[in-house]
Amino acid sequence: MPLALSLIASVLLTFGWLWFFVRRDRHPEPPWLLARTFGWGMVAWAVSAAFEGSFERLSFPLLVMLLSAVVEESSKLLAASTAATEHAFDEPMDGLVYAVTAALGFALLENVTYTLGFGAHAATWHALLTTLAHALFSAPQGYALGGRHLRGGRWWRSRALLLSIALHFAFNGLLTGGASWPHLLVLVLVVGLMALLASRYYRHFEAYARENSQPS
Repeated sequence: MPLALSLIASVLLTFGWLWFFVRRDRHPEPPWLLARTFGWGMVAWAVSAAFEGSFERLSFPLLVMLLSAVVEESSKLLAASTAATEHAFDEPMDGLVYAVTAALGFALLENVTYTLGFGAHAATWHALLTTLAHALFSAPQGYALGGRHLRGGRWWRSRALLLSIALHFAFNGLLTGGASWPHLLVLVLVVGLMALLASRYYRHFEAYARENSQPS
């Protein structure tokens, strides 16, 4: 029963964060497209897990963490990008909505697999830490995807991906670095930085939406 409760809690937590991020969109996205993007996020986890299985043979932990961050963030960006060509993707805020949706699909399947593999107790802490973290890692990607309505260029998207990888790598490094106060303090600072970036991206696109909804 605890295992089942842990799985249910993980699902509720995931969709709670999804509601938290998606509700800020002034023009709600089609449920079918959100569901499809969420599903692609789950596929992104499966693809990432297949690649990461080959990293276990490497004897350099930092390299493994870096490669994992590269694979996971690249996969999540591809999952979010599946919505970018749809007609419903028609304003900057949509980039953040779909990037976070894909990231939470990724996080949900990761948490379910972690729960089944390591048990309910370990999974509870894993879900609490990583569900929001995956959404925040993807915020720069969402900003870049939405920014195509403001400016063009693949370089902007590449920089966003590099920032997501850097945040993911730093977060994982701090998680595995020990439980000392300095590590925990830096971890809190990194999470705070990610939340600050995400909040800034949302405020920027919200301001853009308000300005463009004013009658001319």
